[in-house]
Amino acid sequence: MNTPEVIKTDEEWKNILTDEEYHVLREAGTDRPFTGKYTDTDDNGNYYCKACGNLLFTSDTKYHSGCGWPAFYDNAGNSAVEMRVDNSFGMARIEVLCKKCHSHLGHVFEDGPRDKTGLRYCINSSSIDFKDSESK
Repeated sequence: MNTPEVIKTDEEWKNILTDEEYHVLREAGTDRPFTGKYTDTDDNGNYYCKACGNLLFTSDTKYHSGCGWPAFYDNAGNSAVEMRVDNSFGMARIEVLCKKCHSHLGHVFEDGPRDKTGLRYCINSSSIDFKDSESK
């Protein structure tokens, strides 16, 4: 199933996101480590793109990596995220973007739980919204 894209102008994004959210989601910024709202969240539920509401991650795959950002060992499926090479800051990393609106979420590394996927999706709290399992 194809996920319909969300396309907005920079001005439209600026009208719906806070300055911090815009910086992270649309300018590939980063939350300061250990300051994000969801770094230590253990509640059951789902994590959605702050920009467009696309389902990205579930609490079933969240774990405490100690990296300073929310960490997940898997995404929520084929329509959740896309990856691309990021060579900024003199490093070669894999950037994680929302597949629906192409907003920057964070990066993925190959140092996650070996008994799972071996991946660590290191995600900015500013880029996601959490809805607990009790929410409708």
